[in-house]
Amino acid sequence: MVVPTFDLLGGYKIPVVGLGTWQCNNEKELEDALNAALENGYRHIDTAYLYQNEHIIGRVLKEWFTSGKLKREDVFITTKLPMEGIHPDRVEPFLKKSLENLQLDYLDLYLIHFPVGITQRKNPSDSLHTIPTDHIAIWKKFEQQVDAGRARSIGISNFNIKQVDRIVKNARVKPASLQIENHVFLQQAELVKFAQDQGIVVVAYSPLGSPAYGNYVATLGITAKPTPSILNHPKVNEIAKKHGKTAAHVALRFQIQRKIAVIPKSVTANRVQANINLFDFTLDDQDMKALRQLDIGEACRVCDFKFAKVSSDHPEWPFPQ
Repeated sequence: MVVPTFDLLGGYKIPVVGLGTWQCNNEKELEDALNAALENGYRHIDTAYLYQNEHIIGRVLKEWFTSGKLKREDVFITTKLPMEGIHPDRVEPFLKKSLENLQLDYLDLYLIHFPVGITQRKNPSDSLHTIPTDHIAIWKKFEQQVDAGRARSIGISNFNIKQVDRIVKNARVKPASLQIENHVFLQQAELVKFAQDQGIVVVAYSPLGSPAYGNYVATLGITAKPTPSILNHPKVNEIAKKHGKTAAHVALRFQIQRKIAVIPKSVTANRVQANINLFDFTLDDQDMKALRQLDIGEACRVCDFKFAKVSSDHPEWPFPQ
C-alpha cells in the first residue's frame, strides 16, 4: 500500500497516516506494533523524547534498514523536544540525544512538544517547576538544526493561535506542521483553519479520542475527566455501517478529508493493520456535515496535560482555562 502524502513547507512530504507511539514503552509490544506497521505500509512513525521509547524505535528501524527491506528515505520520523528542553541552550543537546536513541542522522520533523518549559530534573522524582519561555529564541535554535541538516522540517505541538502566529511572524524557517489533539468531539476548526491558511500541515494526535488515556493517568494517581466514546457513538457507527467500515475508519477518514494527518496509536497488530485501510472509501458531504455537528469543543479535550503535573498558571499555557 502506498499511503498518500501532504506537502510540507520546505518541499518535503508527510504521509497522511502514521503510527502514534505515546504510552508505548513495553519493548516487545512496541517492537511487534512497529513491525506490523512497517509490514502493512506505514511509513510515518511519531514519537517523542518524553515517551521514553525512541531507543526501541531506533532498534527496529535499524533492523529494517540493515536488512535492505527499507531505506532511510522511505520512512518519515517525527520526534519532539520535551518540556524540560524548552530553553535555547537545551535544544541541540536534546535533538542530538533523540538522534542517538533513534540511530538516525537526521529527523524528518522535529517539534516543540509543548509551549511551556520546565526545570530540568536530575531524578525522575524531582518536583517540576515552570520557567519563563522565549519561543522566538527557541525557534531560532530550531532553525539552526535545519541549517545543520539534523532536521529536515521543524514544527510545533499543542500551540494555540496566538503562539502559532508569533512563531510564523518571526520565523526564517516557517513551521511545517502543527500537532494537536483533534477528533470529532474536539475539532478546533478555528485553529486548524489558521494553521492551514499559513501552509502548516495539521497532524491530529488522539484522533480516536485516546480511549486508554484514563488508564494511563490512573497509574499516575490522576483521575481523567469523563468524555464520551467516539467508537461507541451512534452517528459514527451509523456512518460506518453505511460504508461497510468501522467507527475508527470513519473517525480517521473524517480528519484526512479535512486535510489533517492522523497518527492513531495501537500496539495490537490487527488494529495497526486496520487503521491504515482508509483509502477505499470516501465520506460524502452528508457524512461530513453530520460528523462536524458532533464537535463539543474544550469539554472533550482528553489530553489536558494534568499528567505533566505543572501549573496551568504559566502565561504560555495554551488551553482555555
